[in-house]
Amino acid sequence: MAQAERTNRGPPEDRPRPRNVTREQALQLEGYKHACHVLLYAPTPAKLFERVPIRHVLLMMMRFDGRLGFPGGFVDVRDATLEEGLNRELLEEIGCSFSKMQVTEKDYRSAQAREHPQKVVTHFYIKVLELEDIQQVEADSVKAKDHGLEVMGLVRVPLYTLRDGIGGLPAFLSNNFIGNSKSQLLYALRTLRLLREDQIQDAIWASQNIQY
Repeated sequence: MAQAERTNRGPPEDRPRPRNVTREQALQLEGYKHACHVLLYAPTPAKLFERVPIRHVLLMMMRFDGRLGFPGGFVDVRDATLEEGLNRELLEEIGCSFSKMQVTEKDYRSAQAREHPQKVVTHFYIKVLELEDIQQVEADSVKAKDHGLEVMGLVRVPLYTLRDGIGGLPAFLSNNFIGNSKSQLLYALRTLRLLREDQIQDAIWASQNIQY
């Protein structure tokens, strides 16, 4: 049975890729679960070693399975809207309860539908905060219900590449990401214009050619 299951899974490149859908199309799909996740970010004047601009603080999290992802989770029957489900998950995972942090429909950015390994629509939100708000989120996260259980901790995404061509964003991108969270991160970097396209492409290439 185990061998049959492995055979049916097939290599990742043979599986159907997620397809982009609008919010309206996503809500009309039948038999699909809905998962909502958010990128929280804020500009910062900080510099690494007093010379490398940090530019922005982008938050992701280390999950219980050792993969990186964004805060959020599945919407269930008790949630009246996608945003209600997302804010409930945020309260459980990172303890975000103050009004300025509440994610709303205006923070909605994209959605992708997939059928493998189950029918799921992943909804992606982006919310800009002030630096002090981000710092408050980080401080409160250690007191959240799921801290140390489903969430191992929040991490900041480095938006720079060090002189060795590996340290910073390239090394970060070489980590293991859950689902389409890596593509969501790259989508955010591009749409928010946090980095130039050549910087993004160089980081992707370097991350794929790291030799340990």
